[in-house]
Amino acid sequence: MVQKARCARVMAARRFSADLAVKVCFAGGMNRFLRSFVVLAILNGVVFGADASSAARDRVHALRITVLSTMLADGEGLGEWGFAALVEADGHRILFDTGAHTDVVLKNARALKVDLTTVPDVILSHWHSDHVGGFMTLRESVRAKAPGALGRTHVGEGIFYPRTAAAPPVEINPMLRLRPDYEKTGGVFVTHAKPAQLYPGVWLTGPVPRRHPERNWSGHGKVTTPAGVLEDNVPDDMSLVFDTPQGLIVLTGCGHAGVINITEHAREFIRPAPIHALIGGVHLFNASEETLAWTAGKLRGFGVDHLIGAHCTGIETVFRLRRDLALDRARAVVGSVGASFELGKGINPGMIAK
Repeated sequence: MVQKARCARVMAARRFSADLAVKVCFAGGMNRFLRSFVVLAILNGVVFGADASSAARDRVHALRITVLSTMLADGEGLGEWGFAALVEADGHRILFDTGAHTDVVLKNARALKVDLTTVPDVILSHWHSDHVGGFMTLRESVRAKAPGALGRTHVGEGIFYPRTAAAPPVEINPMLRLRPDYEKTGGVFVTHAKPAQLYPGVWLTGPVPRRHPERNWSGHGKVTTPAGVLEDNVPDDMSLVFDTPQGLIVLTGCGHAGVINITEHAREFIRPAPIHALIGGVHLFNASEETLAWTAGKLRGFGVDHLIGAHCTGIETVFRLRRDLALDRARAVVGSVGASFELGKGINPGMIAK
């Protein structure tokens, strides 16, 4: 009985390695039934979770993120009010958002010699037209050569909710039109209501809990939800997070859920690691001084070490965050088309944003 109690404590703690748990549980003549239960639990990862070595294997060790759509552009790209980025993580390729205009991301990808025919996954961070505008153009551009390219699209729960502008009350959600068009091509939507690991160390946040009252969205549109008609605070907004040996890297489209809500959420469901890099739009271009000071203070506490502030972050906001986070010019830049972040090498800002 004493031995069984020790085994139970090990299993409940969920913080010992599987090897240690086996030694503790088998050392005192455990009965056959309980022994079989423990072995199955270890094999299935139910009781003990990942030990330190497997946790390390589940981290991203090679990562490159390249901006394909934002407002600022060098000579090899076109700028627009929108966002898109190509993710390359340990051999997995993902397109994150698709820009605003139907053809800008396609043209920028070609100019940057980015091959999208080898990209199976798309992530749409939220429903806004400046993130889904190029969606069908890009799918059609690769389908003849590679039918599976851009054929699986991950979205947050709520992206297909009906939306109306404040006035006049007309439907404004483009995803209601894009959904059947995409599915006719054989494309599949995967809807996420909670965090999900797409590949080892590559995590979708799913819709983010709004713990802090960050109002990181514009307008007063309405959304029809199962709970009724509400102000549209973009409940489907989600981000992509990479667990790396250097810390977490957060990629956002607009960060409508609030950049602090997003980073706190990621540090809770993945691990409380420093934020090695924050990349994308965080919708602070029109934030008050009070909001910027509060946000910078929180980000400083997370240890943000690199920043590419693109799209709706705001140019002045990037400079303010650079100062308040005590980052130098090489580690905090305004995002531009073609700019990239590479794990172990840092930011390549392109010419215009140096």
